[in-house]
Amino acid sequence: MDLCLEDGQQIAIVGDNAAGKTALVNVLMGRSRLPGNPIKYDFSPSESNLVSDNIRYIEFQDAYGAAGANYYHQLRWNSVEIDEETPTAGELLATAGGGEEIREEIYSLFDLTPLLDKYIITLSSGELRKFQIARALFSKPRVLILDNPFIGLDAQTRDLLSDLLGRLASEWKLMIILVMSRCEKMPEFINRVIPVDDRLCRPDRQSEMPDQVGHDIQVGHDILSLPDKKYPHGGFYPSEEGSCILKFNNITVRYDSRTILKDFSWKVHEGERWAITGQNGAGKSTLLSLVCADNPQAYACDFEIFGHKRGTGESIWDIKKHIGYVSPEMHRSYQKNITALEVVASGLFDTVGLYIHPDQAQLEQSLWWMRVFQIEHLASRPYLRLSSGEQRLCLLARAFVKDPELLILDEPMHGLDTNNMLVIKKIINIFISRKRKTLLMVSHYPSEFPTCISHRLELIKH
Repeated sequence: MDLCLEDGQQIAIVGDNAAGKTALVNVLMGRSRLPGNPIKYDFSPSESNLVSDNIRYIEFQDAYGAAGANYYHQLRWNSVEIDEETPTAGELLATAGGGEEIREEIYSLFDLTPLLDKYIITLSSGELRKFQIARALFSKPRVLILDNPFIGLDAQTRDLLSDLLGRLASEWKLMIILVMSRCEKMPEFINRVIPVDDRLCRPDRQSEMPDQVGHDIQVGHDILSLPDKKYPHGGFYPSEEGSCILKFNNITVRYDSRTILKDFSWKVHEGERWAITGQNGAGKSTLLSLVCADNPQAYACDFEIFGHKRGTGESIWDIKKHIGYVSPEMHRSYQKNITALEVVASGLFDTVGLYIHPDQAQLEQSLWWMRVFQIEHLASRPYLRLSSGEQRLCLLARAFVKDPELLILDEPMHGLDTNNMLVIKKIINIFISRKRKTLLMVSHYPSEFPTCISHRLELIKH
């Protein structure tokens, strides 16, 4: 079909994971060519008709913050390793152009002022989203394309972003194109929805998103049949069921003059299923980084994990052996040119990348979990060539692959369509119903939490 995007239209491109949404954007950007007539542009009243001058595209990885070659997923919490050449958010925004009036308005609406002196690599996923969108807006593009712009943002910031984009759409000569796998509420300023399915543009529709129904997946019997583990006395993980496995005693975490967690106390017993919520910057990911042994400040905190006080001789591998983990930082840092199967298998060794060749049993175990997550067909494909949603499913399978006692899911549904979200919720419910399994999960969307949740923790931003 022919596709014409007209002045005054504010567009949402919607579809499932791997449906072809990014392929369509690449055509609009001139990155890919279609057979037949070339794409025609008219960016008037802009003086230039060049795509590079008129279209800004914030991709999924951009929204996490482009990870350089030296970035690793613990770096955000290792401030002592940040060198003097690392820019702050304010320094980068100062080079983004834009008039003083729009700059001050964006700073105010997004509450950016507290972020200006933070190093760019230390920003939370929500803070990174604010930064990237602001930087794109400062250059006053004619067309702004945003890939899943609302993921990682708390409810208040989502509303602010939607209002700001609506204002910009009406007051500027700006076409906004949102690329969306899922949304709970389509922004009011959107006046055209283009569904994409099986790499084809379908006729425009009035409904917000394509109909998506979570199909019945046959994973219950397989997961429930996994053998129970044995926990000998004297092992690092406690042998008694129902033990307290996390204990924070009045801890405080600061970076320079910023307090992230203050006088924080918390206990988690084995078998509990926690939903962790709070505004962007409230400390959710920082808290989980302490648990996962990724944050060196854990050694300065009165903190126990699996019955052991941190800093009493345990190694990070003792801790990670019992934890399955996925997070925005993991997705951001996992830029390895290996296959999807190797990404999943790396969870057996708690590495980003695969540096030990798995044996046949370990490969079969990894394929088994890919089958559970319905991504076995991706096993031999290069991870970096997968869609963002497919990458997230691989990282989720990686978190489950060693059958961990403690499952830590930090915004696990990023980039997933409704169907995949429902599938993941079902897998979590079944997995966590087994003996000696504990769940900590962070999300800004109430609909993403599985029904197994038994406890809730809300962090307050300081």
